Amino acid sequence: MIAALLLGFGVIFVAELGDKSQLMALTYALRYRWWVVLSAILAATTLVHAASVFFGHFLGLSIPTHLMSIAGGLAMLAFALWTLRGDELSQDEAARVTRVSGSVFLAVMSAFTLAELGDKTMFATITLAADNQWLGIWIGSTLGMVAADALAIAIGRAFGRHLPERTVALFAAALFFGFGIWLLTQGLLDATVPVLIGTLTAVAVVMVAGIGVIVSTHRRRQLEKAIRTRASEETVPLP
Repeated sequence: MIAALLLGFGVIFVAELGDKSQLMALTYALRYRWWVVLSAILAATTLVHAASVFFGHFLGLSIPTHLMSIAGGLAMLAFALWTLRGDELSQDEAARVTRVSGSVFLAVMSAFTLAELGDKTMFATITLAADNQWLGIWIGSTLGMVAADALAIAIGRAFGRHLPERTVALFAAALFFGFGIWLLTQGLLDATVPVLIGTLTAVAVVMVAGIGVIVSTHRRRQLEKAIRTRASEETVPLP
């Protein structure tokens, strides 16, 4: 269990670095009491990761171990590319941060629950639970996410909103690539030729699709930046 706990903590901590949940945690903590925000994050993460572990555990029972290693390796490569793409708050998520009403705890908890559904940390937890001790993964993944968000809150409150996002993203992506290669190697040690060919094809598809998404996202952000710059220049009154 200890090994699974440490694995879950490490992987999810890395997955959370530069994630939109960190951005939300930082934004909320600059507006409300940090301990209320962190408590809400803990509650939301516990619920979401409990569901993820349940799904991943029973999924893992029905799939051979070497195929789970291959699937986990492909997932880690996807997470690395996802991290390189960068994360950002959508307009709805940003609006939820600025329009909190009623109980801050419930508002933050619901916002983080919604943000984590379909996020890479959820998929990473499912992947880990499919091939490891479920209770250790649940506890470790929950603590890993809370620790990463607590780090963002601490740095944000100490130094403002400026975090070295690109450096953090590159570091996290490198670790994910390392995890992915290791898992793929483990899964392919005694693989048949069809499995080997299928895996290499899947790796190529993941890499090509991921790079395509990264490039298109970069272009979209550059276009949005240019539009904002042009709009600000047009609003400046002439002398």
